[in-house]
Amino acid sequence: MNTHSDLSKKHTERIEFSSESLDKVREIIAQYPEGKQKSAVIAILHLAQKERSWLSIETMNYVAEILNIKPIEVYEVATFYTMFHIDPVGKNVLEVCRTGPCMLVGSDEIISYIENKLGIKVGETTSDGLFTLKTVECMGACGYGPMLQCKGKNYEHLTKDAVDTLLEHFKNEAK
Repeated sequence: MNTHSDLSKKHTERIEFSSESLDKVREIIAQYPEGKQKSAVIAILHLAQKERSWLSIETMNYVAEILNIKPIEVYEVATFYTMFHIDPVGKNVLEVCRTGPCMLVGSDEIISYIENKLGIKVGETTSDGLFTLKTVECMGACGYGPMLQCKGKNYEHLTKDAVDTLLEHFKNEAK
């Protein structure tokens, strides 16, 4: 995990959005009153992550430049929300809910099973780059746990067999 000293290192790589993304950035910023462009930070971070798969220091600094705010204001948002990846991630990010309702119905066991199955711990990526395992706060599917999200889709009422099927599906999808 990055520390604040890691986050404040001067960036050396020049990051730029694609022209399509820059058009979208302008649309997003235009939705807010003059001087309130900071309100667009979450939407622009989502856009940046979609384009680049994770939010490097350079990317976060670039977002700060675009919004004319201090980099720390972007870091605060990116490091607070688990939906943002501040380290490189695999092709499939398995985000398993770990809050009370999911825990009561077995999310801890599902997390352990995925760790053992993939040979990684929470926060790590498989050596082939296919999977990253993360735990996240409530995803609003409390009646459907244990659950995980991958590529914006929820997978609910997970069992070990269901996890096996999902992992196989994602592996085949990558071929």
